[in-house]
Amino acid sequence: MKKEKLVFMIAFAVLAASCAGSCNDQQLKWRKWGPSSSSPSSINRLGSSIIFPLYGNVYPNGFYFVQVYLGYPPKPYFLDPDTGSDLTWLQCDAPCVRCTTGFHPLYRPSNELVICKDPLCASLHSQDYNCDNPEQCDYEVEYADGGSSLGVLVNDFFTLNLTSGVRMSPRLTIGCGYDQLPGASDHPLDGVLGLGKGKSSIVSQLREQGVMKNVIGHCLSGQGGFLFFGEDVYDSSRVTWTSMARDYTKHYAAGSAELRFGGKSTGFKNLNVIFDSGSSYTYFSSHIYHTLLSLINKELRRTSLREATDDHTLPFCWKGKKPFKSTRDVRKYFKPLSLSFPNGWRAKAQFEIPPEGYLIISSKGNACLGILNGTDVGLSNFNMIGDISMQDKMLIYDNEKHVIGWTPANCDQRPTSNSVAK
Repeated sequence: MKKEKLVFMIAFAVLAASCAGSCNDQQLKWRKWGPSSSSPSSINRLGSSIIFPLYGNVYPNGFYFVQVYLGYPPKPYFLDPDTGSDLTWLQCDAPCVRCTTGFHPLYRPSNELVICKDPLCASLHSQDYNCDNPEQCDYEVEYADGGSSLGVLVNDFFTLNLTSGVRMSPRLTIGCGYDQLPGASDHPLDGVLGLGKGKSSIVSQLREQGVMKNVIGHCLSGQGGFLFFGEDVYDSSRVTWTSMARDYTKHYAAGSAELRFGGKSTGFKNLNVIFDSGSSYTYFSSHIYHTLLSLINKELRRTSLREATDDHTLPFCWKGKKPFKSTRDVRKYFKPLSLSFPNGWRAKAQFEIPPEGYLIISSKGNACLGILNGTDVGLSNFNMIGDISMQDKMLIYDNEKHVIGWTPANCDQRPTSNSVAK
């Protein structure tokens, strides 16, 4: 059944009323930045990036989250950083028809609705979209796990601490979600931070306003990690790069990959591969998944490990003679995976996935396979690299140069330089 769309009325106080006649110079920096006509080379005029600490892990939490500050005065919210979707939205006190439990009180937006004819509204809809109400932009996003959010777009202040030490608060477009359905992998968060390639993505909006280049990166660990916007955080010469697949405008995809197991080809080539920070685990299409599972089981027959049929943490788990404490205890039993991407005429870009990049140790002390059957969850012939396989690597999505990069990193240590704000 299709959810009912509401005519949205907001009656909250706005900045102008809050500080009329009393704003100081610092408060006056809270303003909307206009669109920039600068060239990419001159866009980063502030000469810095933005770094956010990340919290959480693949297991047992099952998700990562970032703290952002929205509104005036700014209030904290925990969002799921998702490179697989564009729109940033928060569960919204509109009032909320259906909302899941989050860490903070429901977001209360400003009174600035985005009109239906706004280009950002158009980017979220098909060309034949008709406005039910020209004074507002309705949205509905659905996720692979069955979750969804329905709401309207609003403009509000987004507080950002740049690595140069400057604090700024551009007015950005986000979703005020008043009707949420939880998915199978629902997390107790306040909303989603959309980091995809589309116009409504937060970094796309910052690029449009001339704040920084459209470059996104993350570094995930078992203890959290960090997320960053901008290109001042890494040394490009130390990064392995491959081109984004231009056929996929909604995802960070790198096409024509070959899957290797233990250094040998599995025979699977020309794979469509998506990098998605919104997915805890990695997914391969059914045929690849079952072939890989068969190869792993073949190797394990030579060891003392046996299938743990009583452990339902993930579809396949293996137990040893005694419970394992960490993936370091089992890496000798499992072979590494790798994805080989084209990178120029002869060179290949190798994305290495060691055993700890596809295994978790369950609460029962068993080794469980963190690669799942993507066909079963509706991913068709796509193969998705999730958080588990991106741990201990810095992943970079450069939308200016249309490349994806990675490099080994200590993700528990945030980048430090003279320009990074502590």
